Amino acid sequence: MTLIRRPSPFREMVTLRDTIDRLFDESLLPRPLLATQSELGMPFDIRVTPDAVVVEAALPGAKPEDVEITVTGSTLTITATTATEREEKDQEFLLREIRRGSFSRTIALPEGLQPDRATARFEHGLLTLSIPKAEVVKPKQIRISPAVDGRAEGAAGATAAPAGSGTREA
Repeated sequence: MTLIRRPSPFREMVTLRDTIDRLFDESLLPRPLLATQSELGMPFDIRVTPDAVVVEAALPGAKPEDVEITVTGSTLTITATTATEREEKDQEFLLREIRRGSFSRTIALPEGLQPDRATARFEHGLLTLSIPKAEVVKPKQIRISPAVDGRAEGAAGATAAPAGSGTREA
């Protein structure tokens, strides 16, 4: 038996869609619009611990005195300045990717933080900012009291009588 394969119009549509996607991805948009935040110069790691929110920002080439950290409401802005570009005579760049100059990044923080008690550490180009949580937003653990004779121990008006003591409740 011979199998006859017929062309599918849907297969051609998928190919056309892929071609259009590739056209928009590669040629129409300028490269900076396609770049991720980490390619633009300040990648972040943000973690939440039981006591604080910890923000780590990679700032290669920046000095601690050239970094400005601002918290306004629930918005964090980190601005850094690195060494200015050098003009070298008789030299031509083959590749130029190191970012120089001033750059910043702004992110929204969760509510319930105490930015006035924040601490910052800068080591080997990595800024670590720890912003403590307010007591109201810290998770609280509620313990369950063990039950004695079907009653919660320590409940108001509840007394636990030893088993077999012969006392009866009215």
